[in-house]
Amino acid sequence: MSQPVQYSIVVPVYNEEAVIHETYRRLTEVMRSTGESYELLFVNDGSRDQTADIIKEFSERDPAVILLDFSRNFGHQIAITAGMDYSKGRAVVVIDADLQDPPELILEMIEKWKQGYDVVYAKRTKRKGETLFKKYTAKLFYRFLHSMTDIDIPLDTGDFRLLDRKVCDQMNNLQEKNRFVRGLVSWVGFKQIAVEYERDERLAGESKYPLKKMLKLSMDGITSFSYKPLKLASYAGGVLSLIGFFYLFVVLYLKIFTNTTITGWSSIIVIQLLFNGFILFILGITGEYIGRIYDESKHRPLYIVQDIYQKESEKKMMYR
Repeated sequence: MSQPVQYSIVVPVYNEEAVIHETYRRLTEVMRSTGESYELLFVNDGSRDQTADIIKEFSERDPAVILLDFSRNFGHQIAITAGMDYSKGRAVVVIDADLQDPPELILEMIEKWKQGYDVVYAKRTKRKGETLFKKYTAKLFYRFLHSMTDIDIPLDTGDFRLLDRKVCDQMNNLQEKNRFVRGLVSWVGFKQIAVEYERDERLAGESKYPLKKMLKLSMDGITSFSYKPLKLASYAGGVLSLIGFFYLFVVLYLKIFTNTTITGWSSIIVIQLLFNGFILFILGITGEYIGRIYDESKHRPLYIVQDIYQKESEKKMMYR
């Protein structure tokens, strides 16, 4: 009978051939120092370089390494979800492959977990090697998200965290398609604590979260946990209606008590553009919610694993 797995390290990867050797070395060094059983569960999210082949080589010589190979790119949050689905450990750690989040911090997370905490999340105190634009937009993103959502998502935290098995099982029961993992972890609750660290610059390669993906991630987070954007239509509509009501008195006054003729088409065009632009903005927000309802109604699997690579293991195909 095989030894139960104590720790599952979930590592989503996408085009990480330049850094994956060092990632494997540091993770292995850290986990071996615990003296307990572990698995390194790499999820290949449709990489177009040699990332998957390199991890296959790791799995051929190291029984602790498992590669879940997606049939195509399904996205970072889905890759994390798949890793949690397949994980067997009593504690599950999610960490990116780019080494901006130091694997050595896992040991501190484990200590907090053994003290009785169910979720241990890493909170950034400094971001090294990033442009001022990246730092500013990231700071703005987390604070805007915090103000817009109805749950308490800790500021300056990513997906680097440790989850107890019971938390991971609850996460695996959540079936929504447009996933925002750190928000879902906050939503399920349990006893949580932060460990602080300084985030390093990327060892190699480029960021997998450019501005476009950050905007989509923020939209997923907001629409998954808040109706505030929809309420904006009611509030703004009320304000604009009130302004229009007072403007009606201005028009009537000018018509009855002055000789001024309202002939200017420019003012009408400006008002029309203002109101039409606002209407289209609200329709866009509503469309985001309707689009997510459409995604949920299709009942397609979140991901498809085309193959699993592990030394001397029984392969079990899975999707959801």
